[in-house]
Amino acid sequence: MNPPQASVDRRGASPRDFRGLYAITPDERSTAELARKVALALAGGASIVQYRSTSADPILRREQGEALLALCRASRVPLIVNDDLELAEAIGADGLHLGREDGPIASARERLGSAKILGASCYDKLALAVAAREFGADYVAFGSAFASRTKPGAVRAPLALYREAKACLGCPVVAIGGITSHNAQALIDVGVDSVAVISDLFDAENIEHRAREFAAMFRTYGLEKRSVV
Repeated sequence: MNPPQASVDRRGASPRDFRGLYAITPDERSTAELARKVALALAGGASIVQYRSTSADPILRREQGEALLALCRASRVPLIVNDDLELAEAIGADGLHLGREDGPIASARERLGSAKILGASCYDKLALAVAAREFGADYVAFGSAFASRTKPGAVRAPLALYREAKACLGCPVVAIGGITSHNAQALIDVGVDSVAVISDLFDAENIEHRAREFAAMFRTYGLEKRSVV
């Protein structure tokens, strides 16, 4: 299985490139406003963008997906579509993210082909991540890492799970759920490759500045690791 692409222009990039702030879009009816917010996140250093909408109809989803894809192309950042294989295929997105109820990983991998990124939500279960990898997922996400306003009833994934996953899976590990600029460092310290953020990023008074805060954590951590070696 091929590792995930870091962007559409760098095929075959290593999993090390799948690192940093994973910006997940909020529900926003205005395509222009959604694009404005995502452009600010990209300017601040978001490494991956996921288009997620729980309220848009198919026509609006197509419009918004295409608008975000254009922004991500310009920034050389992958656009992942959440839970909508047909939309991902229709707009030529860089990848797809699936939850437990969103369809089989193996079927999605077959339809997407090896060049696209495929991610899987694994909640608090390492066994789900192992299975997802076997069926073709490029990266796995665990969460909720902390109490989440977006999904207040979500199961919690302990820090030890992220550490264990990094030790045994051999793929990028993403943390999601309740992550803020104040608690993300704990996740980075146990080895997560990326932190997926919605509210703390897109509800910030200054989205670009907040994105820079998250991106800086990963840059600083990398420098600290190299200085120890």
